[in-house]
Formats: sequence, structure tokens, C-alpha cells
Amino acid sequence: MIETTAALEHLAEVAALERKQRQRRMLVIVNPYATTMSDRVKSLVVYALQGRYEVQAVDTQAKGHAIELCREAAHEGYDVVVAFGGDGTVNEAANGLVGSPTPLTCLPGGATNVYCRMLGIPADVVDATEHLLGLADTWHERRVDLGRLDDRRFTFSAGMGLDASVVERVDRNPRLKARFGPWYFAQSAVRTFLERYVVRPPRLEVTVDGNVLRGVSAFVQNGAAYTYFQSHPVQISEGSELDSGDLSGGVLTRASPIDVPTIAFRALSKRVAVARHRQVAPFSGVEEVRVRSVDGRPLPVHVDGDHISDEVEVRFTIEPKALRVIC
Repeated sequence: MIETTAALEHLAEVAALERKQRQRRMLVIVNPYATTMSDRVKSLVVYALQGRYEVQAVDTQAKGHAIELCREAAHEGYDVVVAFGGDGTVNEAANGLVGSPTPLTCLPGGATNVYCRMLGIPADVVDATEHLLGLADTWHERRVDLGRLDDRRFTFSAGMGLDASVVERVDRNPRLKARFGPWYFAQSAVRTFLERYVVRPPRLEVTVDGNVLRGVSAFVQNGAAYTYFQSHPVQISEGSELDSGDLSGGVLTRASPIDVPTIAFRALSKRVAVARHRQVAPFSGVEEVRVRSVDGRPLPVHVDGDHISDEVEVRFTIEPKALRVIC
């Protein structure tokens, strides 16, 4: 943290020396409870950005607040909104800006920062701040897709079943999530699997392109990585990109004590694909994915790593070019 603070102080000083006429209004939406956030880091980042932008920073107060802030920012004509937090903050910002002319960019402040990585923004906050300063000279908007679940959009992934159950458990313990990051996710995954998926696991029917796949969990991707474990991208299926206009993903057809360790190995391996596991049914190039709980049990659903509800049936779709981003 000391090294990060010193680097940000240096970056702020350099930006102040190179201060030019402010041309673009920037709203920085800060999640003060994000994993790597502190008042000192936030202040230094904002001060550095003020070297090239007209900056206003606002802390989120509760779930859903970032959505409201982004809608107001679009209405007021901000040139860009920066989501400074984890993937949950980015998700809310995207939901607030969808369909508007105001673009989104982000700064890493959470445990995984998946969308930052997918946009090519550095995972280190100092490098990412310097990257955003450079964008003032190379301003270029990109149109990307958003996945959709009812009225809620997702930027990179969603699911129903095992991974959503893990997210639900992790969300109940924010302090452990902040302290141990991906290792707490891994521990929670093991506990959730043993408690809910060994005896009487849920059963799902997943309909894609008229075909019905049966299993215990459904995973949906809007991009090249489903998530990250530290710096390693975890792929469920190949095919979709942020601007490809389609979804990909997979169905875990069975979850036994024999299968799960080999699937986990493939998820973390650079040589062996998850999609080629005998208990994973991959799909790609689709515009709609319907998932239904066969026995009527409501099951956890997540978007971008945030548990949002328990449902019996859900429908995932794609909204091509729905969001403008600066990266």
C-alpha cells in the first residue's frame, strides 16, 4: 500500500505539471467498500485525473446507487463515467449507461476486476490511472455488447446453479472476501459443492438453439473469459467476444466428487479446455439461453459475480452494441 501511495503521488505531480485545458467532464463513481479502496488512494487517483479532465467524484451509498448516478450523469451530458471499484460497481454503471451516449471506463478496486482486464485496462491502480490519463490524447469510443437477464444487464458473465450459489455464500461474508479474495471464493466453492451438490443436487434444463441440455449448473459468457483466478483467465467456452453479438457458455451435466476436481484443474490450466471435459456441454454463437429448475426449487442466479435473486426459470439474451466504452 505504501508503494502504491507513493506511485500515485508521483503520478499526480506529473499530471499537475502537464495540466492542459480541460476538455472533458468525468464522473468517477467510487465504491468506498471495494477490496483495495482507501480514502488516500481515492484522493490521489482523483487528483491525478484532474490533470487532464474536469473531475467530480461520488461515493456510492448502497446497492443500486451507481445505476442512479450513471443515469443522472448521462442526462447531464458527462463525457465519460469511471467505475472505480469491483465488478459489481462496473455492472451497476453499465446498467445506468446502457443505450446512452455517455461512455464507461473503469479503474480496478475490487478482488478480480474482470471487466477491466477484458477491456485491456491494467489491473494495477497506478498503471490504470496512467492509462486513463493517456486516453485523453487517444480518445476513441468502442461499442460493446451487454448480456441481459430480464431488466438487469451483465458485462461479462452470468449463471444459475453452482457458481451463483458460491457467489451467494461469498456475498454474505464481505470481510473475508476482501481479505482473502479468490482463495475465499475457492474455499466457498468446495463447501458449497459438498453441502448442496453431493446429495440431491438441483436439476436444470437449459434450452439453446432449440436443443435441451440437462445438468446441475448453467454458465453464460459475454466475452472471452468467464472470470479470473488472480491473473489467470477462466474459460468455460470459446467463441463470444465483447462485440461479437452473441453468447457462449456451458452446462455442467453432473457434479460428483470425481468430476469437480478435474473440472477445476482444467479451469486453471493453460493447456486443457474446460469445454472438452466429459461432464461439460459447451455452447456458443447463441442469442438466447433459457434455464429452468426441473423440480421447481428456486436456485441462485448471479450477474457479473453478484448474487441477485433465486429463481425457478430465467432467460439470458444479448443486446449488441448496447454500451459505449473508452479503453
